[in-house]
Amino acid sequence: MPKMLQMVGYSTMQIGIVFALAPLMRFIVPFAFLKHIELTKKVFHIALLSILLGAILFYFTIENFYLFMIPNMLIGAAAGLVLPYIETYAMEHLGKKRFGKSRLYGSIGFMVLGIILARELDNYMIGLNFYIVFVFIMLVFGVAITYKNEDFRHKAKKQDDEKFELKKVAFLWVSLFFMQISFGTFYNFFTIYETERGISLEMVSYLWAFGVICEIIFFYFQSPLLKLNLLKILKFSVFITIIRWLLLFLFPESLTISFVAQSFHAITFALHHTVTISFLYTVYQNRKLAAQFYYGFSFGLGGFVGALLAGYFYGDYLYLYAAFMALLSFIALFKVTSLKQNP
Repeated sequence: MPKMLQMVGYSTMQIGIVFALAPLMRFIVPFAFLKHIELTKKVFHIALLSILLGAILFYFTIENFYLFMIPNMLIGAAAGLVLPYIETYAMEHLGKKRFGKSRLYGSIGFMVLGIILARELDNYMIGLNFYIVFVFIMLVFGVAITYKNEDFRHKAKKQDDEKFELKKVAFLWVSLFFMQISFGTFYNFFTIYETERGISLEMVSYLWAFGVICEIIFFYFQSPLLKLNLLKILKFSVFITIIRWLLLFLFPESLTISFVAQSFHAITFALHHTVTISFLYTVYQNRKLAAQFYYGFSFGLGGFVGALLAGYFYGDYLYLYAAFMALLSFIALFKVTSLKQNP
């Protein structure tokens, strides 16, 4: 999508603003569920329909920067409901060992689409067509596996009786926030950054694919690590993130170093994501709400600020700035206390 918006004529600052809106909505949405709304199957279905509506609106608004904000906000709010609902169910019913193996299928889809789209993306309309087709397929399968399926429910009981307190692990939320700020440079500008430094769009698609392949392999084999100290693993994954961004800053035109940096995606995303979910589930009984706030604080608030700042700082020092944000995330983890892990 960033490359598509560049084709339309958006500036890097405008791209940053557009990609800040969906994360902002992901941050806001969980607060509505603290007291007023429950994340139910009906809400899940409405969220899926909302994503489809947003995809349709893309066609009518993409050439107008201000109107394009509306469907992005809608999709951001809806995605903030879909992902926690599915992931909480998966973690509860599959357990830590099989959760990563289920999560890797999303990575496979991401990789395949990235390779195909890089070959076909002659204009932004092709990208929009790809997007709406797969959003529709997601909606069909989402409804199919949940509609009138009494088995599709969460195991935890009396979750809502727990007083949900963010201050329980305040510095973990701070760490997640800064971690995702650093990723704002990657998700929003990696393709543009690499192509402007002489790497072809097709080769960049292979870089994305390679990172996802490493992620998939790690998702499949990471379960033994989840038996270890989760906080130490979190620290390790954030430290590797610092190294990853520094490599992209120090060797911006090196294709070899770019592949090395992409291999770290296995640790900086796959491992970090699963360990964070697992850690939060040892802290909070209300796991759906914990998952919502995880997406809200990291991919939401962190993604919002990260997208804006990435657009502002875009240039030769982009990944030096990203490394600094990851360093702040790393420092915050030293204020988090390890907890006794649940099986």
